Amino acid sequence: MELPNTLGSRDPLFLTGVTFPPEYPASPETLVKLTVYDVRDKARDNSSFLGSATFSVSDLLRSKDDQLTLNLRSSDGVLAVGTVLVSRVNMGEMEEGDMDHITADVQQAQKCTLVCESSQGTPIDKDNSPLTGAVFKNPVCKVYKFQTVDSKWMLVREQMEECTLSFSIPRQLLHLYIQEDMRRIQELRDLGELSPHWDNLRKEVIGRYGQVIAAYQETLAELNKITGPSFKPSCSKAQRYLEFIPINLHTQRMRVTCPRQTDAFYDVITVGAPAAHFQGFKGGGLQRLLSRHEAEKKSFSTAYQCIYYSPEHTAKAQEVLHSVGHLQPLISGLADQLLQAAQQHSMAGLREALKTLAGKTEQFVHALKDELVKSALLALHTAQPGYVTKNQNQTLPGHQGHSHQDHLSPSQRGQQGQSPPQNPGHSPGQPSATDSPVVVCNNVDGGSQTAPIREDGQAPLKRQDSIPCHKEYDEEEWDRVWADVAKSLNCVIAMVDKLQEQEPINNNQEQPIPKQVLADVITSHNPEGDWREQLCPLVVRLKECVAEVVVRARRAMTFVLLQEAACSIPQGLFLKQRRDVVFSQALAALACGFVMRLYAGMEDKGFLRQLHLVGLVAQFESLLSTYSEEIGMLEDMEVGISDLHRVAFKITQAKTDDPCDLQPVVIGRRDHYTVEVPLPRLAFQTLPHEIKEGKALQVYPVLFNVGINEQQTIADRFGDISLQERINQRNFEILDSYYKSLSDKVPSECLPCFQTQMDLKDLLGTLGQNVVTKKRKNVEILWLAGTICRRLNGIRFTSCKSAKDRTSMSVTLEQCALLRDEHQLNKDYFIRALDCMRREGCRIENVQKNIKCRKYAFNMLQLMAFPKIYRPPEGTYGKVDS
Repeated sequence: MELPNTLGSRDPLFLTGVTFPPEYPASPETLVKLTVYDVRDKARDNSSFLGSATFSVSDLLRSKDDQLTLNLRSSDGVLAVGTVLVSRVNMGEMEEGDMDHITADVQQAQKCTLVCESSQGTPIDKDNSPLTGAVFKNPVCKVYKFQTVDSKWMLVREQMEECTLSFSIPRQLLHLYIQEDMRRIQELRDLGELSPHWDNLRKEVIGRYGQVIAAYQETLAELNKITGPSFKPSCSKAQRYLEFIPINLHTQRMRVTCPRQTDAFYDVITVGAPAAHFQGFKGGGLQRLLSRHEAEKKSFSTAYQCIYYSPEHTAKAQEVLHSVGHLQPLISGLADQLLQAAQQHSMAGLREALKTLAGKTEQFVHALKDELVKSALLALHTAQPGYVTKNQNQTLPGHQGHSHQDHLSPSQRGQQGQSPPQNPGHSPGQPSATDSPVVVCNNVDGGSQTAPIREDGQAPLKRQDSIPCHKEYDEEEWDRVWADVAKSLNCVIAMVDKLQEQEPINNNQEQPIPKQVLADVITSHNPEGDWREQLCPLVVRLKECVAEVVVRARRAMTFVLLQEAACSIPQGLFLKQRRDVVFSQALAALACGFVMRLYAGMEDKGFLRQLHLVGLVAQFESLLSTYSEEIGMLEDMEVGISDLHRVAFKITQAKTDDPCDLQPVVIGRRDHYTVEVPLPRLAFQTLPHEIKEGKALQVYPVLFNVGINEQQTIADRFGDISLQERINQRNFEILDSYYKSLSDKVPSECLPCFQTQMDLKDLLGTLGQNVVTKKRKNVEILWLAGTICRRLNGIRFTSCKSAKDRTSMSVTLEQCALLRDEHQLNKDYFIRALDCMRREGCRIENVQKNIKCRKYAFNMLQLMAFPKIYRPPEGTYGKVDS
């Protein structure tokens, strides 16, 4: 043990602890040697030997009151240089009066003490079950004794762990990103022959996708080589191959044991701000970059003869592609089940299969009931070779159809030194007197893009003139093809009804056809024959109609995405990569928090009911400033946290209890992911029926930010804090909406009980007032949001740039506040407890893990700008590389 000489006394008193890790169990014969050093500078390992003492465990067990008094001997064993009092501490349930054997002198000198520390899991760790061991690794434990207001003692244990999901979730996402982009390339190739203009665009888009895929494959290969710790240290935040990995992701649990009370525990996930640190923040973060890019796309779409599709239309196209790809095999499989039931002459099986088939087919038809599909088919037709619009027959003076430039891709035009045609002082997207006549068809929203002024001085083309027309294209053809699916389903339903009518009669009399729509379809079939023979032609026709619709819809929606990508090259794909990076970090943190919260609540019926009825709130606390590069990080983080709305969770039964089979699995695509969390069979069987049936469990992420450092001081006085204000206001509205939904569906008895009596509604009202109040460094917003999250059974996250320094100040403050408010920590010793946690607790160990130095990365000038309650104790900070 090391005893730092910090009290300036010639006869100081210190208290520290020693534990035996499970791989080195202690027995009565075990000999323990204590060596004491005078530590002058712990960070630089500057210490001098004082003395040592040796005892056996059996000596301690046989001693009176489980205490031994030992003399420290010098290196030659002659001189006694001090005294060591060795005590055995029972880490189980505490009884009143436990640990009163500590001498009165020590009690007076140090009311807040670290009594035990361990860098590995120990037998005293009740939370290290096989379930948690599959996902959480390398625990660091610290145990304290603190005095309460009634002079009793509480035992407080911190446990910090790494999470395997830091790497496994990003690896899975990278694999899904690669698969999705490869499918997109194949879909683009399946568009068939296109005009030279569109074919050039397609080639460039495919090339860009190929570059992204190659980069992701390279990153994935590097990640697969990594072994060792399950976290990315803060000093590696800008490494290219680690950009998808969250920074310094750890779980932290505080467990409190008080006399005559049930143990309580409080969890928080600490993680560096999800942001693209490798790519940098010179142009800002995602929120600003996406907004700017969306404005530029409108002008580029006109210049490059693309239809501008809004983000909503692009999302709809992706949704249609997913729906048809998902539903077609389901419909085909259900149709085969229907035929199998017919072959077995099982009317019950026939009806059950038909009911499911009808439901999925109706869902399929409804997914395609959108004008976007119809308009995209028309746009695709105009992009095929040989297509001529009406106005192209009226060639303007000096224009002979499309010029050479019309057949070049955006990057090729850039190589020739040409940008989208604009007049000096002419803003993008607005017509000018010298713009080339460009036909832009967009009848999705009932209008078309503003047409440029024609050079002959005539009025712009009207909407009906700007819609391309072609004698070979029938605009009603899609409606007929789409409607054929429903008609085919009706034929199948009618035939099943007919078979059911024949069944009870049990004779060979022919029954009348129940629906006129069958007249030209089934009159040639013998109703007296085999059921399968009568149903088979109708089922085959249904499958053919579905397949034809899928081919058309897939090509149409792929063409929408081609135009969106063409208008975005190259910036759009760079932004997609940045968004992928940020989302990967955010999802890894969310999955870690969800698993930790689920494991903790497995025996809480109220929590499980809330989980499947409403879902959980995930509250992210951020301490980033709104100045310099940190404003870019916050803009990244805002988008990344918002994108978590696209994530759902499902609980599954694990194949085995092996840790490999208990790892969460990610499935889905960019616009919707599902994280499947496997549980051992016995644990899974205790869940509510709805969860066991695979119900999607929702999470509602909210982000609250309050900057506290010296850069925030500059932003408050001279900069712009509107981003922080907007984030807090918008996320308060989400949190308030969640609370109202929870109140309607879940009784208050399902929520946890706290000593503080303030009503949740009042807490939300106070938070709402603070969000709109103009107050510098209003950290009460963070305190209130955290309190509300815990009262709502939510998942707590705390972040700063690296989750190391400011995050440590916030986590320790929250822990001591909980001890004061919920467990009667003596208020006179609040600051002592806070300093003890910051000096000797898990957070300083986190600093050591990240930068190999036990000092927070603050200097005195920075700390002068911090709120006082966020300042670390003397001797624990300094200028270090972070």
